[in-house]
Amino acid sequence: MARFTFRLPDIGEGIAEAEIVAWHVKVGERVEEDQQVADMMTDKATVEMESPVSGVVVALAGEVGDQVAIGSALMVVETDDAGEDTPVEAETPGVEEGVEPSPLPAREGPGVGGERSEPPAPEAKPTPSASAPTPDPSLAGRGEERILASPAVRARAADLGVDLAQVKPAEGDRIRHADLDAYLRYGSGQGYHAPHASRARDDQPIKVIGMRRRIAENMAASKRAIPHFTYVDELDVTALEAMRGDLNAHRGQRPKLTMLPFLIVALCRALPGFPMLNARYDDEAGVVTRHGRVHLGMATQTDAGLMVPVIRDAQDRNVWQLAAEITRLAEAARIGKAKSEELSGSTLTVTSLGPLGGIATTPVINRPEVAIIGPNKIVERPVFRGDEVVRAKLMNLSISCDHRVVDGWDAASFVQAVKKLVETPVLLFAD
Repeated sequence: MARFTFRLPDIGEGIAEAEIVAWHVKVGERVEEDQQVADMMTDKATVEMESPVSGVVVALAGEVGDQVAIGSALMVVETDDAGEDTPVEAETPGVEEGVEPSPLPAREGPGVGGERSEPPAPEAKPTPSASAPTPDPSLAGRGEERILASPAVRARAADLGVDLAQVKPAEGDRIRHADLDAYLRYGSGQGYHAPHASRARDDQPIKVIGMRRRIAENMAASKRAIPHFTYVDELDVTALEAMRGDLNAHRGQRPKLTMLPFLIVALCRALPGFPMLNARYDDEAGVVTRHGRVHLGMATQTDAGLMVPVIRDAQDRNVWQLAAEITRLAEAARIGKAKSEELSGSTLTVTSLGPLGGIATTPVINRPEVAIIGPNKIVERPVFRGDEVVRAKLMNLSISCDHRVVDGWDAASFVQAVKKLVETPVLLFAD
């Protein structure tokens, strides 16, 4: 027997440490080569760690929420190979041999605290022999039945009391959130118990780790350092909504258009006249960089928390290309497959709650950017056009700005320029 110390590798340029957001093994368990053992979060993305060797875990580097420096010991494995032991205590500070990490708390709803929780584990079974294959952690089942579903789907199903064996996937063999939604909406509902409003629940402390901690730190830093102001104006999107409907009716194999691609085109067309908004402010160096290209951040809600994938060179894309990229990036973020370069480098951010958008929002700036734009939901109301009262589709547009860099007049003038483009949508396609 020999001991192998698995050290946290270099997982990104400029990354000095990473946070443990999930363990997939325990001390005393056997791991196989290339088996996923931990999820580590950097400032940019969550990275899955795989064991480089097979053997039995004898030590782990701390608990969920702890920070591990690049090059430090992450896990110690007792391998089947004969040879000299790798020194552990002298070279692996912070690793407690024979001590299991604290288990993740069970969550009461999807995405709480940014933790990657899973339903209760099955009863312990004998440790498989060295020759036995390690089961795929994404598979579960009773008897001969095997069910494919992500940990987030499993946790949500457990919270709702849904037996995944009763849920039929719409595509392939893997059950997704949409399949669970369809089962709850149209299925037999067996095994599903709607919560009663009067039912009391126990208090539950949730450790703020992973994505939720990153969000908390970034938002706190933004509000501390940036003097925000918000401007809101009303846009008449009646003509644009009619155009969008016509384009969708004749889209063929192209992606369905939402309001967002049109708004992005309007923003990109208006920004050259207001370069102070497409900028990043290095307040330590006292330098504002006005960017010639629009790398648009798109705030996206995921089970792990809010992520901001970036549409590169948005100014060079048409509405169809933007729609395709929005769909691709949002899906990658939601399933945790967004690359680190797709989650950094934005010059301006859009945040939208879609139908939940409310009347107005006061979004928090994605530091070190200097502005963030928040479209709100579309409502139909009567308006005056001359002496006539007509039905119109109206949408409020919010913009929050860094008052150290952007003046109120500039923000209001920019929104007015966007308003003109949106209310005369043919201008979005004119050269």
